Amino acid sequence: MAVTIGSEVPKLPIITSEGEEISLNDFKGKKLVVYFYPKDETPGCTREACEFRDLHDEFEKLGTEVIGVSPDSKESHEKFKKNHELAFTLIVDEKHHLADEFGVWVLKEKEDKTYHGNERSTFIIDEDGIIRKEFRGVTVPGHAAEILEEIKGM
Repeated sequence: MAVTIGSEVPKLPIITSEGEEISLNDFKGKKLVVYFYPKDETPGCTREACEFRDLHDEFEKLGTEVIGVSPDSKESHEKFKKNHELAFTLIVDEKHHLADEFGVWVLKEKEDKTYHGNERSTFIIDEDGIIRKEFRGVTVPGHAAEILEEIKGM
């Protein structure tokens, strides 16, 4: 069953692009933005990551960590971070366990083909590890700025 607003973040172990095993609970004490995206180095996903990158200092000033999640490999994430100078954590979710927990691993259709992938979605989690807001099926341009404004209002 997918998480809902008001529920605690899942406690499952996750792997960062640096190979470190962590949990979303490790971020307690800070606000957390978890954004799910389909694939490294694609136009929309790159733009979204770069928008979060460009606002990184603003998020930090508000005591907020940003993490991105996709089903890409550790190696893919390492290249993506390096190519675009991303200062935030990317999560390796190759088996889509975290995406399943958040209910964003969905059936998609493109050019008469169906496949599973991440729905572009963002979740805001408070300092106690409680999911406070969700944004599903988001449009990339301006999304990071929208999330920053939501954080400012918390």
